[in-house]
Amino acid sequence: MDAAAAGRAQVLTMTPRQLLQDLVSLLDLETLEENLFRGASRDLGGKSVFGGQVIGQALVAASRTVEGRAPHSLHAYFLRPGDMTRPIVYEVDRVRDGNSFTARRVQAIQHGAAILTMIVSFQKPETGDEHQMPMPDTPPPESLRPLDALYREWLAARERHGDPVPARVREALLRELAIEFRPVAPWNPLEASSAPPRQSIWFRTAGALPDAALLHRCVLAYASDFNLLSTALRPHGLSYFSGRAAVASIDHALWFHREARVDDWLLYVMDSPSAQGARGLSRGLIYDRSGRLIASVAQENLMRRASASA
Repeated sequence: MDAAAAGRAQVLTMTPRQLLQDLVSLLDLETLEENLFRGASRDLGGKSVFGGQVIGQALVAASRTVEGRAPHSLHAYFLRPGDMTRPIVYEVDRVRDGNSFTARRVQAIQHGAAILTMIVSFQKPETGDEHQMPMPDTPPPESLRPLDALYREWLAARERHGDPVPARVREALLRELAIEFRPVAPWNPLEASSAPPRQSIWFRTAGALPDAALLHRCVLAYASDFNLLSTALRPHGLSYFSGRAAVASIDHALWFHREARVDDWLLYVMDSPSAQGARGLSRGLIYDRSGRLIASVAQENLMRRASASA
């Protein structure tokens, strides 16, 4: 067994709390040189490195070059699939250091080519007028079933009907994660049927995190890439696991509005206002339990039918 396969097998045996510690370690990048950092990769059951991992690590890299200011927004483009068996090098360009705002450009590099490019903006602490969209009325997370339990139930139902799920899909669905999810209105991706382009999911980390505010923002950036893409697929009866479409994230934008702990429940309210040209747009608002709007997210994804030409 090579090192990559051994690492993948080790991750598969970890508990959610161990995976959370592993995620924290993934976000603690190695400094190679000034403005140059390196991070490890993990296999989450997809075909390439999970986009949220690259965004989170790129945010860490940018933050290592800034003092006294917090990130308030990031805009990223996924340029190439990431190799899960290789580390990722992050190169930071110190674009601007202004009186109130600081800008950094980050290139994530594998095999000599950029797999992601991202701009991050930081702001010194300021006060000002405030307003926000109210959080919708939603059942509390304690009243909802965990997504992993639903996956096991849906897989068992398929098997009882003599319709086995491909091993790779089964492994991806049953894989433990560092983030716990509880959907408000569960939607079975194995029996995907047309549904409105909206969904709401509670999420939190699988255990407590240190108090560092930057760590919580980086983990939030990581978690913000889960479930968003599927929102645009729902009206078309497609899912990531259907095999009837090529799907991938094209870009990802995130705005941090207020501080929050990611180890307490947060509500991710998502919708998709449009799909066209083999691309779908998804948006998300993230609230804490008290109803404060914590962050806003937008993402465009590829959703090309399998029968379409490449």
